Amino acid sequence: MTTGGAMVRTLEDVEFDAGDQLAALGQAVITTDVAGVIVYWNRAAEDLYGWTADEAIGQNIASLSVPEMAQDVAADIMAALRDGVPWSGGFPVRRKDGRVFPALVTDAGIYRGGTLVGIIGVSTNLGTALRPLLERSTDAALVLRSDAVVTYASPAVHELFGWQEEELVGGAIIPLLHEEDRLALASFLERVVTHPGAHPPVELRVRRGDSWVWAEAALTNLLDDPLVRGVVCNLRLSPGRLAREEAEAKAAQLETALESRLIIEQAKGYLAGRHGYPPEDAFQQLRRYARGHHLAIHDVSRRVVEGRIDLAP
Repeated sequence: MTTGGAMVRTLEDVEFDAGDQLAALGQAVITTDVAGVIVYWNRAAEDLYGWTADEAIGQNIASLSVPEMAQDVAADIMAALRDGVPWSGGFPVRRKDGRVFPALVTDAGIYRGGTLVGIIGVSTNLGTALRPLLERSTDAALVLRSDAVVTYASPAVHELFGWQEEELVGGAIIPLLHEEDRLALASFLERVVTHPGAHPPVELRVRRGDSWVWAEAALTNLLDDPLVRGVVCNLRLSPGRLAREEAEAKAAQLETALESRLIIEQAKGYLAGRHGYPPEDAFQQLRRYARGHHLAIHDVSRRVVEGRIDLAP
């Protein structure tokens, strides 16, 4: 077609088909039949998952790329798709090398004459998409599904709490919480998923090694965000709790020091009154005995006052 002397090409002039277009996408595109057997696997899927198209086609998608931890969820998604309900969200998947990573997946049914004949899914590495947004923060960042399953964990989860990113993805956050705080977070998450946007933080205890620490959790509902499709949970050590614990520790140290000083003075007075030691000589007697018996001077002083040690000249 010519317009004003210039040649304008139309779609009819361009020779490419749907396969060419899907192959050119930067996102992984996978098509399966209704039973989940792979019938199409584009180049981006090869790059993302590690299997070539020849290796993938003919395999069941669940056994090929879904880790054991996510098999039940994958079955629920497939059931929903067969009922005509599309699905989108974060989901743990497995590469050929066995590594599990979070993917952002959108699945929809393919229909012919009103009958479901296949399922097409588009996926990308959720971690690659979210890291530039979340890893700049010093907080530990998690992306949760509405059922509290982790679909992404930032590197800071290890730095702050000792958690391994790859061990979190696909599992629920609940076991990481103190059992007395689990119900409270479940109720809070239930409220969050019904109201988009940011919510005030809550304090709860989370596991760090073999102990529990107080953390502040701020939840943001981004379930409708096409990039995130989840609830972002920013976790950091609770600044209020840390300040109170530090103040309590200093107060306890001061109280211990005062008690120690008091018992030493009592022991000096006891030795002065009972054996006539001048105060400085009494203190030297206490110190010599403590060093000679590998005891703390306040322990020696307490035993002197209780009459269990006699430091007579």
